[in-house]
Parts: sequence; structure tokens; C-alpha cells
Amino acid sequence: MLPLWQTAHAWSAKGHRIVAELAERQLTPRTRAAIRDLLDDEPTPHIAAIAAWADQVRDLPTYRKTARLHFINFNRADPCHYTAERDCPDGQCIVAAIAHYRQILRNPAASPKARREALKFVVHFVSDIHQPLHSAFGDDRGANTFQVRFGFQGMNLHALFDRVLLDSRPFMAGEYADFLQRDLPEPGRIRGRNPAIDWAESACRLVETERIYPPNRRLDESYILRMRPVAERQIQLAAVRLAAVLNADLGQP
Repeated sequence: MLPLWQTAHAWSAKGHRIVAELAERQLTPRTRAAIRDLLDDEPTPHIAAIAAWADQVRDLPTYRKTARLHFINFNRADPCHYTAERDCPDGQCIVAAIAHYRQILRNPAASPKARREALKFVVHFVSDIHQPLHSAFGDDRGANTFQVRFGFQGMNLHALFDRVLLDSRPFMAGEYADFLQRDLPEPGRIRGRNPAIDWAESACRLVETERIYPPNRRLDESYILRMRPVAERQIQLAAVRLAAVLNADLGQP
């Protein structure tokens, strides 16, 4: 079995659950009822329970093609500026995937199975797109090949951002959601045909403005303390935006 950091996909399952838990607290009664209906066959009909599903199935033959949909690679020559033809050919990126699955989710004529699967992808991808290294550059596979050391452990920078930052607080997912609930940002309106373009570009810009790539690859606690608020703010933004998306797509009369 490969070490955990070599198989990292995105926010850890804990991170995805935190986003979904925070989002679920902001859903309208109509949206909650629609989600319960869609997830009626699930053991737990709540989005927090299915938040990590897209990672769990991505290596199965049926879903292998979805692996490319968890991220977007921007061009370093034109950083953080989305051009569909260049950055998302044939719709194979997270920006287009969010638009595609939202279209299915809000279509009452689509089959319950298709809408249930679309819900699972929307919940997951809205979370993923806010992880800055999922909206970054392809030459190092979103920092998956950028190796660092933290303490006595070697890992890639992507995995550290996904997992180590959140695990540095002594919270379970629900407790972490309670902690982040205290200063949630305003969601704003869901504008335009695909707000995921703005979300991806904004997350990408954090790579430089927050100096996510460290000058020294041997990291200490100071890097964790500097980066953790960045990750937590992105989780908060993902949560309020996910709630806004679900209320817009499922909460209308």
C-alpha cells in the first residue's frame, strides 16, 4: 500500500465533511427536503455523509474518467486567468464539471439516479475547487510532485495542504465546523452561468499572494500556523457557496 501522502486526492475526507456540515446548516427547508428525497437510499440522507464519495469512487472503472474533473490546470504564462479552450479542453476540468452536474441536479426531468449522483459530485467539486492547489498548475501536478519535509515526515506539498493543516487542530469534523461557524463570510449571490470560474481564479491567486510554495522545503510549525488560516478561510468560502448553489438549484418552488 502506498503511503497516505502519495495517494492524496483533495481535501481530506475530514475537510470535505466540514464543508458539507457547514453548508447543511445554511440550507432552506425546501432544499433540505429535496436532498432527503434524493438521498433516500443512502444510509444517512445528509450531504456530510456523501461529501467524500467522489474521491472514494474515482479509481473504480465506472468512474475513472471523473478523476480529471477534480482540478483545473492554469497556464503559468497567463496565471489564474481562465480560458476554456486552453484550460478546460472538452470540458475536462472542475470548472466545467460543476456547471455540468448542476445542470443535471436542477433538472426535474432527469432520473433520480442521475440527480443523486449529480448532487454527490456538486457537493464534492465545490469543495475541491476552493483548495488552492486544485486550482493551480499542471507542471507539478498541483504540487503533488513538490516534495517537502515536516518534522520527520516526508510528503508532497499538496498532501500537506489537504490534510496536515486541518489535522493540526484537535477537532473532529463536527467540532471543526462549530469552530468555523463563528465567522462565516457572506455567500453573495450566485451570478453568471458558472460562478466556478471566479472561484477557481481566486483560489489560484492565493498560491502566489499567500506564498503557498515555501522557499525552504524543510517546513516547521511556523508554516503550518501561517497556512492554516488560508485553508480554513477557503473551507468557509466553499461552505457558504455550496449552500448558495444548493439553495438556488434545489430550493426554488
